[in-house]
Amino acid sequence: MTTEPSAYHQRVAEEKRAAILRAATRLFLDSGYDRTSLAKIADTAGVSKATLFKQFPTKAALFDAIVTASWHKGGEEEPPPAGDLTTGLTEIGRRYVALLTRPDMADLFRIVIAELPRFPELGEAQFQRGKLPYFDSVRRYLESERDAGTAVIPDTELAATQFLGMISNYVFWPRMLLLQWAPGTEAMDHVVQEAVLTMTSRYAASD
Repeated sequence: MTTEPSAYHQRVAEEKRAAILRAATRLFLDSGYDRTSLAKIADTAGVSKATLFKQFPTKAALFDAIVTASWHKGGEEEPPPAGDLTTGLTEIGRRYVALLTRPDMADLFRIVIAELPRFPELGEAQFQRGKLPYFDSVRRYLESERDAGTAVIPDTELAATQFLGMISNYVFWPRMLLLQWAPGTEAMDHVVQEAVLTMTSRYAASD
């Protein structure tokens, strides 16, 4: 007799987990991290407190899961294969735009910024579980291009910072101050193209 959960029960568990994450994100944003209880989250998500505590025994564990889920939605794809720096960076840049323009990404950063003075661990979670793994995936891609001989990059960490920064400084960070900031698809694609051009001009190997 198997003890493995059935496909139905796995699906139900995943649906409840997703409902908890959505409810927690909204309540953290509306009421603040400190003023949002796990009991309130369970009620809003439509699950029992026992169900919530089984998956997330603490509020910190729940926030970590929110961060991880939010960043992984845009970072699940395999990195592009090495061999064409322009094509690879263009693909990564467009994925990054898609990630940064999701509403829940801006919401997540607003929660962290608002609560950081009292809960510095939220910033640590955002960095260690979200931004850093994503950043490392881009750095590893640049290393693969360097190893393939298609790029000359003395410092892949700096290069990854440069590339992502050129995109996020237009696409994302103005939204933290300007709620109506919503550049169109053409404008964002142009930013990616210019960032790629800057990177290839600086780092592409000579023929």
